[in-house]
Amino acid sequence: VYQQQPYTGKVTQPLDQITTMFDDALAAIDHSIATNLREDGLYNAYNLLDLKSDAVEVNTLYPMLEGQVAALSAGVIAPQKAVAILEALFDSDLYRPDQKTFILYPDRQLPGFLAKNRVPAEQIEAIPLLRRMLEEGDKRILLRDVDGCYRFNAEFTNVGDLNNQLNALTAEYGEPLESARENLNTLYETVFKHQEFTGRSGGMFGFEGLGCVYWHMVAKLLLAVSENFFAARDQGADDATCRRLGQLYYRVREGIGFNKTPGEFGAFPTDPYSHTPGHAGAQQPGMTGQVKEEVLARFGELGVRVNDGTVRFQPNLLRASEFVSQSREFRYLDVDGNWQELTVPVSGLAFTWCQVPVVYRLDDTADHPSLSILSEDGKQHAVAEFALDREHSAELFQRSGRIRQLTLVLGRLHLLAD
Repeated sequence: VYQQQPYTGKVTQPLDQITTMFDDALAAIDHSIATNLREDGLYNAYNLLDLKSDAVEVNTLYPMLEGQVAALSAGVIAPQKAVAILEALFDSDLYRPDQKTFILYPDRQLPGFLAKNRVPAEQIEAIPLLRRMLEEGDKRILLRDVDGCYRFNAEFTNVGDLNNQLNALTAEYGEPLESARENLNTLYETVFKHQEFTGRSGGMFGFEGLGCVYWHMVAKLLLAVSENFFAARDQGADDATCRRLGQLYYRVREGIGFNKTPGEFGAFPTDPYSHTPGHAGAQQPGMTGQVKEEVLARFGELGVRVNDGTVRFQPNLLRASEFVSQSREFRYLDVDGNWQELTVPVSGLAFTWCQVPVVYRLDDTADHPSLSILSEDGKQHAVAEFALDREHSAELFQRSGRIRQLTLVLGRLHLLAD
């Protein structure tokens, strides 16, 4: 009997043992990711585990979008490999050209009702018990229909029902039945493939069904590509690889609704919808998880990064087309809850973060890129890099009001090359 002990908040294992445990777990996870790479350059999303009395059998399913997202989000894919995965993804059956985006898993032609539950004749010949029962007209396991097709008893809903029937027939058929049991179980799974059922709607064409786009998963992919772009920059990957990851990021983004006309999207493009089935436009309106990933991805485009409690601006994924060609007013809600306005200059852009306005100004003639901090007393404080120290970062996070504006002056070399 297990009795749960009260939680004391104390670690009962030495820290080095816990660290070793996590290191071992990560090694196993990394190995799992590496061994699930498919020949087509994609990753398996699921493995099918079949525990037998004397063996363990592992099989795989068809590729799924979530498998690629999981691999790309794991932090173990090298930059060049991330490029290869994404290019393979665009070349795969997961890509839906009419929506310029990805479906959950490959579409396929569903068999008709009478094409199901068909047992190949050669498989029956290999099991003497089945031949005997058919010859004697015993239809409790298998029958032959008017078209000459062999089918399992229609009363069976799963392999458990099959075994229950076999148990009831043991006294009548004896040892030949027990000898055939394992082969019958294997044959039943071969015909119905129940083990491959994942809970997805792989047998219909509705939400999360065949040919369906699930926009939250597409947004997860977008964020994963962003993460890999910045990881490549941090790891010092070559410019061509980083630029290609940036291009692939915007190719993924191109498929998202707001880039489309209402006719293409099937709804107002700026409204959130969770699915786009294969037979219709966007369906099932509502705020989905896509919104969360989109917010994170957008801040990634703007280059807002936080590491170890400090803020850094790295706009390498930002494009020059984001900057305005004419000055305009920008209205925002400040940390005091008051609406304010500032003028965004030509070749500038503005956004707020923690209710503090951040202004980017594109200037290729500037001697040095710069970041300046406007304090509550009206004084400007310049810093050498596009980063805030821990103290200023804390003021920003706390919305203390001591920082009233941040201004970055940068050149096109800091942006993603168009």
